[in-house]
Amino acid sequence: MNRNDLKLLALTRLREAKVLLAHGEYSGAYYLAGYVVECGLKACIAKRTRRHDFPDKKRAEKSWTHLLNDLVGLAELTDSLKTEIQADAIFSRNWANVVRWKEDSRYALNGEPEAIDLVKAISDRRHGVLRWLRQHW
Repeated sequence: MNRNDLKLLALTRLREAKVLLAHGEYSGAYYLAGYVVECGLKACIAKRTRRHDFPDKKRAEKSWTHLLNDLVGLAELTDSLKTEIQADAIFSRNWANVVRWKEDSRYALNGEPEAIDLVKAISDRRHGVLRWLRQHW
């Protein structure tokens, strides 16, 4: 899997989450939507990997997480995220919503409001998390 694969996967997961949302499958939409951000952050990490360099083992192993805040740090986007949160109150609320997502949400029954809020927080064209990620991947 490379950076382009991760970018494509993020966009694919967003389309799939929207389809599930439109068909009332809220738990599935919520679960897949979180992977949009995870894949986007992993694309940002991949961007920082230099071609032909031997990867740092600890950094590579840490990248196999589903914890979004940890991935922000590994992608070296902590300062950018803080700046964006301070500059845009709507983005700040969107990030707060997104960062609550956990991989184990696959075992939860999320309702319509949670799914709609998460998909919107990610996909909002002006204040969404995906818009911010695309600036860095």
